[in-house]
Amino acid sequence: MSSFDSRTNDRKWQERWEQAGVFRATLHPNRPKAYILDMFPYPSGAGLHVGHPEGYTATDIIARWRRMQGWDVLHPMGWDAFGLPAENYAISTGVHPAKTTAAAIRTFKQQIQALGLSYDWERELSTTSPEYFRWTQWIFLKLHERGLAYQAMVPINWCPKDLTGLANEEVHNGKCERCGTPVERRDMRQWMLKITAYGDRLVDDLEGLDWPESTLAMQRNWIGRSVGAEIEFPTPAGPVRVFTTRPDTLFGATYLVLSPEHPLVPALTTPEQRASVEAYRQASRAKSDMERTDQTRVKTGVATGAMATHPATGQGIPIWIADYVLAGYGTGAIMAVPAHDERDHAFARTFGLPIVEVVRGGQDVQTEPFTGEGVAVNSPAVEGLPTHEAKEKMIAWIQERGVGKATTTYRLRDWVFSRQRYWGEPIPIIHCQRGCGAVPVPEDQLPVTLPDVERYEPSGTGESPLAAMRHWVETTCPQCGGPAERETNTMPNWAGSCWYYLRFTDPRNAQAPFNRKAADAWLPVDLYVGGTEHAVLHLLYARFWHKFLFDLGLLSTREPFQKLRHQGMVLAYSYQDSQGRYRGYDEIDLSTEPPTLKEDGSSLASRIEKMSKSKKNVINPDEVVERYGADGLRLYEMFMGDFELSKPWDVRGIEGVSRFLGRVWRLVDEWAAAKAPSDDPHLRLRHATIQAVGERIELFKFNTAISSLMEYVGELVHGATRADLETLTLLLSPFAPHTAEAMWERLGHAPFACTQPWPTFDPALTVKESVTVAVQVNGKLRATFDVPRGTPDEALKARALELVPVQRHLEGKVPKRIIVVRGTLVNVVV
Repeated sequence: MSSFDSRTNDRKWQERWEQAGVFRATLHPNRPKAYILDMFPYPSGAGLHVGHPEGYTATDIIARWRRMQGWDVLHPMGWDAFGLPAENYAISTGVHPAKTTAAAIRTFKQQIQALGLSYDWERELSTTSPEYFRWTQWIFLKLHERGLAYQAMVPINWCPKDLTGLANEEVHNGKCERCGTPVERRDMRQWMLKITAYGDRLVDDLEGLDWPESTLAMQRNWIGRSVGAEIEFPTPAGPVRVFTTRPDTLFGATYLVLSPEHPLVPALTTPEQRASVEAYRQASRAKSDMERTDQTRVKTGVATGAMATHPATGQGIPIWIADYVLAGYGTGAIMAVPAHDERDHAFARTFGLPIVEVVRGGQDVQTEPFTGEGVAVNSPAVEGLPTHEAKEKMIAWIQERGVGKATTTYRLRDWVFSRQRYWGEPIPIIHCQRGCGAVPVPEDQLPVTLPDVERYEPSGTGESPLAAMRHWVETTCPQCGGPAERETNTMPNWAGSCWYYLRFTDPRNAQAPFNRKAADAWLPVDLYVGGTEHAVLHLLYARFWHKFLFDLGLLSTREPFQKLRHQGMVLAYSYQDSQGRYRGYDEIDLSTEPPTLKEDGSSLASRIEKMSKSKKNVINPDEVVERYGADGLRLYEMFMGDFELSKPWDVRGIEGVSRFLGRVWRLVDEWAAAKAPSDDPHLRLRHATIQAVGERIELFKFNTAISSLMEYVGELVHGATRADLETLTLLLSPFAPHTAEAMWERLGHAPFACTQPWPTFDPALTVKESVTVAVQVNGKLRATFDVPRGTPDEALKARALELVPVQRHLEGKVPKRIIVVRGTLVNVVV
């Protein structure tokens, strides 16, 4: 028998695949296509851990499987390399971000290539490449040209640690998503993208996408489309417009609540309340929108001292301010109906405000609000009507009186597109000092590149560090030729990832971001895989840009990603000694149960946690590949559990997978050495395995597909034919491609296994030859037995009556009747 060294074998086939260009994406007439894409990584200095390859391995299995099925496959890889993490790392190390980013890319690429992933590396791209971000800037200019990119002085989320503005989507629980620092609110000049112009399409076009329902729900909730009415309440400072999705509850409004930022607040505040109102407004500015709208928070607010006139009753109702009302949502003011809204009810109970029932729902609204649909009460305009009719009639009623109208509003806000940092795409705008305003950089002058400087730390003043680089900032106006200054804010790291999947279809185009014909041929992305952390941000922004480029006539598809899947997190066991100190795997004897400390044999406490250097449970894929080979890592990644669920990496579990691969190799190697003749005892099992593996790959059930292969191998050890081993090799190829290539070669075939047709099966041979029949007595299961498929009903009845458990429950009685159901169930009725 021949020896098998996995690392030598890995390098051998990786080199041969590259030399032959077997994964190069090409299109052929009359062949189906599959665009299979990973959310490309943000390369960091730490490199990969074993959680990263999970999604990459899954897409690689699908890509290899589709190629073997005869599909044209585009499976590219690139780098999302601009942004805060790279810049902060560069600042901490004192090395320019261009250098640290390039080094991180080299590390990531080396690690990814060591796994034998079938990417078309000729299409590799980086968002930091001028050849790429030239077109990111070009798309921005197109947005600006059509009024979708504009400047505004807006209150933004400011991270005092990263010293930059953040979009609402980058703030979680009042903290910076990246560094965890509590955010502040600042008024700053910002570039904005009018994503709200696409609000309806961003909701409506979700229909028909094959995405996880939870992700679809997050998209819909973030956009927050609400259909209702806008109603005016007269006040001493002018009318206050409120938006409501329940106009039928108008008669139950007992007070108004304005956002602290509402422009009428100063005019509506009485002298007695001025100090309290101003203090509350200042406190609100320090809170993020997420924090302010948290349903679990205790409701706070301050009365302005002013009264509004109720447009339906003519009575006066008090005006309050509260931070749970946002200036940017709806009109920045609400009519409070505490009997039928949980937030309003909590607020009214806290401050002793009236609660008036206007929808009968069968509960005491003084103690608990009724928020469902019912029948209108205490509402002269709609008295006695069910909710859906009351809504329509109330909208007509307020429109007739000129105090309101039907309208739609969104939770979605325009995208804050400025960052006050160095490491990002320069915004291609020049500010003329003679009065031309914000002038676009001419397209033939793109890309606008970053100045090559030694110092790039954030200024802390709210300005980008680029503002201090006067040699770069000072320029001339493209419009009048007068003195001008470049825009010094940079784009967010989301900009480059908004359209990278488009560039992959035509990555070397110097005349356009991509060729329409190439994009039409490959789009939409047929399978997109990545983490749930991008379920709102990246997906929403990419969909927005895609729709804009569709409107420009550059694309024929309305949505970028047809099928989306999220991988579960790979966790790991961490171990603590009796003093609570985390101990690394090199200090632990994992052969004992429970694991013990090598130095003294003491037992260790273990738990499953997220991988972290501080917990000493980070698994480096390089070490796994070195010990078990690329296929050992790949196979174990997929065998750990369901793809979408989180699961723990167990350093002992990969041993079993490694033994399985060794067993498979020996099957082929021993057969090839002996070439023993054999009949075909596994014909039906072979066809059933082909069917099972293909179906489970399609369903992302990689762990059960591998289980099918293991069951197949378990039978083949008792005698395998060439057909068995060739089928096994090809079925294994997407999962463990290096091993499969060695097996294919050992069976006497020319390279490559990965280019062979996927095995086909005969459906007639996948039907089991025997069936299990359940036997019931008076409807209760009492026994089972196996018989050949197609056994006559009379024979089934006779066999059932012979069984001891059935005889015992009959107690000597003669059955009234015996019923056979589809040859798999016998019910004996006594």
